Amino acid sequence: MRQNHQTPLYRENDPNVTRRTLGMVCHQTLGMVLDQFTALYLRILKEIIAMQTIKCVVVGDGAVGKTCLLISYTTNKFPSEYVPTVFDNYAVTVMIGGEPYTLGLFDTAGQEDYDRLRPLSYPQTDVFLVCFSVVSPASFENVREKWVPEITHHCQKTPFLLVGTQLDLRDDATTIDKLAKNKQKPITTEQGEKLARELRAVKFVECSALTQKGLKNVFDEAILAALEPPEPPRKKKCVLL
Repeated sequence: MRQNHQTPLYRENDPNVTRRTLGMVCHQTLGMVLDQFTALYLRILKEIIAMQTIKCVVVGDGAVGKTCLLISYTTNKFPSEYVPTVFDNYAVTVMIGGEPYTLGLFDTAGQEDYDRLRPLSYPQTDVFLVCFSVVSPASFENVREKWVPEITHHCQKTPFLLVGTQLDLRDDATTIDKLAKNKQKPITTEQGEKLARELRAVKFVECSALTQKGLKNVFDEAILAALEPPEPPRKKKCVLL
């Protein structure tokens, strides 16, 4: 009588079995990791979508310190050299009333060569910063002659702040002497406030990107201007015609 010998399903130390087992374990582990990553990604995405955004566009003559203003505020660093801007943007997260907001900061070129390109950054703007240098009377005059007419033409109902930059140079002896040779003086705070009232700016603020004096206040006031007065966002935002 022959005995039936059943062939074992696997042999001990079978390398094929070991590989299959490891493969199953790795597959399960990878699946768990992917599930956790997906859950985390969806949670972060939900938070980003829920976060409100404020769009702030900065305009003004070239070389008045617009880019320095933004870089100093967003990175706490002051640029070592001047590089003319064509278009750039930055973003920071700020807490307002315990709620997170994304403050989108849009830098623009002040040179005439970009007069037709620049307004492309204006749609959906919540607030403008109209900048001039307190040691450049020409840039101060251009606020009235060029910048406010331009933004009000494209964005009639969008609020704006008048911003005096390069505040650290107002009392600089070399700068004062240079202006005096052309029979000019630095722009005073009173002059800035007067122009802001005449042009119906929300407020006049001034700052130094180098020393950061008044810098945070500029953007705090910009945020408040974007959120007030309580108009429907649809009417307040800029729409390019």
